[in-house]
Amino acid sequence: MAEEKNAEQHQNNQPMSFMTMVILTGLIGGIFWSGLAYLAYVVNLTEIHPKVIMEPWTVGDWKDSWLGTVISILFIGVISIVSALIYYALLRRFPSIWVGIFYGIVLFLLVFFVLNPIFPGISPVHELDRNTIITSICFYVLYGVFVGYSISYEESEINYKKKREKEASS
Repeated sequence: MAEEKNAEQHQNNQPMSFMTMVILTGLIGGIFWSGLAYLAYVVNLTEIHPKVIMEPWTVGDWKDSWLGTVISILFIGVISIVSALIYYALLRRFPSIWVGIFYGIVLFLLVFFVLNPIFPGISPVHELDRNTIITSICFYVLYGVFVGYSISYEESEINYKKKREKEASS
């Protein structure tokens, strides 16, 4: 009986896989930082509402309500999973805060310059006010650091554990 309980407890304490951690990091990072960006919109630090993500694909007035805001923030979280997977695939081996900062800047440039025509709710960069540009860059950089450092740290931890196991078995 005690052996069954220990086996069951051991199963429940399995650490999550690296890929699961990457997906959760992307989802939580997207929801958290877009939620804070919405607060920045509320206090007039930026002209950009999270609902701009829904404008090209949805119709109806519901997207202008609180439900539209919540769904937009959750949708940004889902899209953020893709961003985290890209970081995982390309940059996870670089445990530097600068890589995350660079990644955030690249994401900012991608959204505001390359994808800008898709989002009618985001004016061209030269028409945005200074507060919006600075706030947006800061949020993208913070998002890049959050995702990048979380993924790179986990990669370093896994490599460290493998190295320790290898040394212990030698």
